[in-house]
Amino acid sequence: SIANIGGAVRLVSCKTGFGISQMIGKARGIANDMDCDMYIVGAANAGKSTLINHIMEKNDEDSKKSRGKKRAGNANKKKGAVTASPLPGTTLEFIKIDIGNGQNLYDTPGLLVEGTLTQRLTPAELKMVVPKKQVEPVTFRVGSGKCVLIGGLAKIEVIGDTRPFMFTFFVSNDIKLHPTDSAKADEFVRTHAGEMLTPPLEPGPERIEQIGEFEYHEVEIEGAGWKEAAADISLRGLGWVAVTGAGTAKVRIGVPKGIGFSVRPPLMPFDVWEATAKYTGGRAVRKSTKTRSGKRNRGVGRR
Repeated sequence: SIANIGGAVRLVSCKTGFGISQMIGKARGIANDMDCDMYIVGAANAGKSTLINHIMEKNDEDSKKSRGKKRAGNANKKKGAVTASPLPGTTLEFIKIDIGNGQNLYDTPGLLVEGTLTQRLTPAELKMVVPKKQVEPVTFRVGSGKCVLIGGLAKIEVIGDTRPFMFTFFVSNDIKLHPTDSAKADEFVRTHAGEMLTPPLEPGPERIEQIGEFEYHEVEIEGAGWKEAAADISLRGLGWVAVTGAGTAKVRIGVPKGIGFSVRPPLMPFDVWEATAKYTGGRAVRKSTKTRSGKRNRGVGRR
């Protein structure tokens, strides 16, 4: 299987190009051995178009000539990069891209994954939920009886006799995060969805009803101490929340009915203290930190 040929999972960045040359080199080698073409397959909004554009750029870096077709709807016949779009279903058929040496790369329509929140959003809301730039994680200290609203789309709540834990939110910078008392959360959503709490957009109460009422799931997470996250709570189509602390965290997760979630090992376990926020009532602000170059980052976490 491919899993036994030098590793099936590759960490790459379509923004910086990190790891892409090595990945495509490995894929070319496998395709040569199997005498076959290559296909880009994945969920809608997974970043397939951006990946393909970077592969084409690497392939054509010594020439100004580019190959392929624009992605959106397969309607634009102009040669050039495929068009990255946050809207699912814009690629209607396979797109064949010649990457040289007799090999072809096929762009495929995005797969609509069951239980994904993005399928219930309007185009304007979808643009807010799908990150357009690097996500700035924000961390809140949340105690029992408190919660954090992820726009009006999800709620992370600490329950029972749980000691305070740190929750680091890896979601689009355009999503407004709001910590509050659990007892006040539902009324806050009804009153402020579409205004102070976005997405959804206006009319907030109507959109909340269309997206679906919340259903709740309770999980227990064993902390790994304060230096690293113990687990991620993944919210399908929205992002994830890393959980850091000592002891056992009893967490109540609210998502629209039918939307999937999972608890997994932490993807970025050491970002909690680099993303700690202070909450002033109107906005959550990231603490000032220094980058490796020595420059100071003050970045706003959420407005």
